[in-house]
Amino acid sequence: MFHAGVHCTDDDRVLKCLLRNRSEFAEIGSVVPPPGRYRKLIHQTLVALTNAEPAPDAREVLLENILEGDHADRLLLSNENLFCIPKLALSNGVFYPNAGMRIGQLKSLFNGDQIEVFLAIRNPATFLPALFNTAPVEDFEELLRGSQPHELLWAELIWRIRNEHPDVPLTVWCNEDSPLIWAQIIREMAGLSPGNTIKGGFDLLSEIMTRDGMKRFRAYLAEHPTMTEVQKRRVMVAFLDKFAREDMIEEELDLPGWTIELVDALTEAYDEDVYEIARIPGVNFIAP
Repeated sequence: MFHAGVHCTDDDRVLKCLLRNRSEFAEIGSVVPPPGRYRKLIHQTLVALTNAEPAPDAREVLLENILEGDHADRLLLSNENLFCIPKLALSNGVFYPNAGMRIGQLKSLFNGDQIEVFLAIRNPATFLPALFNTAPVEDFEELLRGSQPHELLWAELIWRIRNEHPDVPLTVWCNEDSPLIWAQIIREMAGLSPGNTIKGGFDLLSEIMTRDGMKRFRAYLAEHPTMTEVQKRRVMVAFLDKFAREDMIEEELDLPGWTIELVDALTEAYDEDVYEIARIPGVNFIAP
């Protein structure tokens, strides 16, 4: 399982949560290696595969270095730079132009294994300013690399991956929804059933809710232990309506020419984009 970001969506929170549950996941054969074992190694290997096929023993060598003797039925790897570094995330009107190529390389490298890809998407109205603040570029035009903000659609990326690699299971969610669906995201990555509990299932919720709100929320859960996941999410929304931290849910959008009208237009297009993605065949779309 590869968690491929995207950039500016989780700040390694996925990795930290997976590592926090490492021992429990290992009991069901889902192994979470530390990133130092694989991020640089896989990056260097993928770069080497740009103009060559993998060596016959490449898979075995990689797994030996990543697992260090552990047995894995499912390997959980997270790297927001899997498709590319931030400054190469946009080109000629599309998000992540090299995504399909990278997935193809992974399939070739791990031939015989079932590759799965997990990724979050984010409203371009907030994603593009955040990406600009992350990428080492001189100006916004350099980041866009011939793109226009209104051209950039996540559905195009998802369709491209599905068309090029219909055999690769693809799980997608909106970064904006992550606090409400966090536990489900982590469970599905690990291959757990919906009823299993995990450590840190409310970590993101606690970041955007006041301390008093979280205390009351946890007390409410303790008083209603048989709630379903859907019911829990309704309760989360109700508590956020009352106890959300305004400083954590409001975002600064500081880009030249970034008007309210443009933000509204990009947000409306994003809503339509999400509606389409949720209906793409073969995509597991996680929604609240």
